[in-house]
Amino acid sequence: MGYMIPMRVLGIETSCDETAAAIVSDDRSILSNVVLSQLDDHRPFGGVVPEIAARAHLEHLDSIIARARDEAGVDLDALDGIAATGGPGLIGGVIVGVMTAKAIAAARNLPFIAVNHLEAHALTARLTDDVAFPYLLLLISGGHCQLLIVEGVGRHVLLGTTMDDAIGEAFDKTAKLLGLGFPGGPAVEAAARDGDPARFHLPRPLKGRPGCDFSFSGLKTAVRQAALDLGHDPSTQDAADLAAGFQTAVADVLADRCRHALAEFATRHPDVSPVLVAAGGVASNQTLRSALTTVSEAQGASMVAPPPALCTDNAAMVAWAGIERLRTGAPDTLDFRPRPRWPLAELHAAQ
Repeated sequence: MGYMIPMRVLGIETSCDETAAAIVSDDRSILSNVVLSQLDDHRPFGGVVPEIAARAHLEHLDSIIARARDEAGVDLDALDGIAATGGPGLIGGVIVGVMTAKAIAAARNLPFIAVNHLEAHALTARLTDDVAFPYLLLLISGGHCQLLIVEGVGRHVLLGTTMDDAIGEAFDKTAKLLGLGFPGGPAVEAAARDGDPARFHLPRPLKGRPGCDFSFSGLKTAVRQAALDLGHDPSTQDAADLAAGFQTAVADVLADRCRHALAEFATRHPDVSPVLVAAGGVASNQTLRSALTTVSEAQGASMVAPPPALCTDNAAMVAWAGIERLRTGAPDTLDFRPRPRWPLAELHAAQ
């Protein structure tokens, strides 16, 4: 019996402010995973500027792909496919990644796979922990906050979503209010380590209500009011206490919503051992992970979160999603159009 060479796919990620390329094989080996952050380019503006992001992707993507190939020791001719984030995201950056992937695929006669950025996050736990379908997914990032049952590639049941702000956006706004810098998630988490979470009485929107939806605007408003009450120049301890209070409130809300979602999962899949997967950039927050682990254990479920480097935007997850799609369905055609919006509900199931 001959030795089977693993399928290897190049992944390209350019949907926001990370220019990334990776090569992953279908035996779940990450052969390379190169990420160039543009944080220093955007920090003066306190947020991501789409035009700056697109120009940076254009400038750096070719060299990032070359680095990924060198680190993996894999030539383009040894690849089995080229996967790129096709959306959702900042359209200028998505176009850069998709056009580059199409060019390589056409030149080397390789399959091209347009990956949904959210599905790439959703499938990461299958790369890192070999989680079996179906599982419950909490997707928490700068632009998204959703609870879904992942039943297969391209098959997702939406249980709840945010009614207003995404969770990462709430972290960024809180950091800005407290003068903690950008990006807000790591800044709030760092400040909160020295804070008293009980000092400020902040709301827990929708906690105790039926369903799995989220709302963060009321919490954000309460943080703004508390910050204003502290005056123009809050002390380091004031900022730490408010950051800790905010983070604890978010943890309480997520735990409550996930408790409901785990009950819904058990109703739909009574014979499956439940697994809660946390994915997306905000899932790298250790306080939130701890709260999710606690609520999972209480419900008889296990909790899985990929390593922080694979929670934030990266190309290994895109390459893996490309592998999952190639395994189960046909590749995309080269007339695929990049999409600034691409809800998971609009994804086609792999055959």
